[in-house]
Amino acid sequence: MTGIAIVGGGLGGLTLARVLHTRGIASTVYELDASPTARDQGGTLDLHEESGLRALAEAGLIEQFRVVAREEGEALRILDRDGVVRFEEAAEASGGTRPEVDRGALKRILAESLPDGVVRWGTKVTAVAAGRLTLDTGEVVEAGLVVGADGAWSKVRPLLSAAVPVYSGLSFVEAHLSDVDDKHPAAAALVGPGSMFALAGGKGLIAQRNGGGRIRVYAAVKNEDPAAVTALADRERLLDVFADFDAGLRALLAEGDGALVPRPIHALPVGHRWDRVPGVTLLGDAAHVMSPFAGEGANLAMLDAAELALALAGHDDVESALAAYEAALFPRTEEAARDSADNLEACFRPDAPGAMVEQMTRFAAQH
Repeated sequence: MTGIAIVGGGLGGLTLARVLHTRGIASTVYELDASPTARDQGGTLDLHEESGLRALAEAGLIEQFRVVAREEGEALRILDRDGVVRFEEAAEASGGTRPEVDRGALKRILAESLPDGVVRWGTKVTAVAAGRLTLDTGEVVEAGLVVGADGAWSKVRPLLSAAVPVYSGLSFVEAHLSDVDDKHPAAAALVGPGSMFALAGGKGLIAQRNGGGRIRVYAAVKNEDPAAVTALADRERLLDVFADFDAGLRALLAEGDGALVPRPIHALPVGHRWDRVPGVTLLGDAAHVMSPFAGEGANLAMLDAAELALALAGHDDVESALAAYEAALFPRTEEAARDSADNLEACFRPDAPGAMVEQMTRFAAQH
């Protein structure tokens, strides 16, 4: 099978190229970034046994992953606005089934697993049609299969669907702390080795311990206007929003390094799907972008990629492979998108963090 063009070199696109490569199927990835490290790749991810870890197993990269994984990152704390711990789970409680990894480290492993030339870094796709890509150089690429792995604002999606991501009503403002064990020991102790949620009154502070002594903080605020979040990328104004939170929690914002980054949260409609169009399909956020409150975004992108690659390897023709892939994709992602939307509402109810505490207590008892 030849002529597979993958638009987007994120985790999903790279996983697809890698699993195809292990099955002897050639593909080319077109990625705007100049390299895998051209920009900040985001925070930490917990890879799930049934999805992200399964995809890495199909890619033959489990051993490389274990070198950079942080099992201690599975720890979780839920606090109220006063800094009182309402739920806590040690990393050991999960049995190592959801190890954390920095997104940048995972992307490096995937990129390094591919032969030179598979990823065309620094290449902008300016137009997409069935069977054809146009690049910013003017080059036209013919392809028997075009895969949109190009994220929430996909250029490939319009070939299949008129759906566009809709603002969720929630925005993040991202902050960072570096060298936390030496420079910010109180913050390091508050967050712990994994993730921390401090929720109350329709807002929250979500902090993740990353590798290299860093903490990434997301200040979550409900706002009807996604453009209004840019005004909150001002430290004093953001601290005013969280004036009713404990001083130790507010220090996660006050002591941050560098500029704050506004991030409105968008999602495609729950149950997004499309009719089969020859020679084109989607994976990851291009197919089902959702809020991060199910923890499934990267995991689903990697599972989509592995399942698409296996379908292509296991069928005699592309259309049969795409039909089989999409038949499994749609119900799986509909369930995750619904969970994500429900969890977002639960986290930011007026009585938060009660609903999340109850949910995690039930989950812990079941597992």
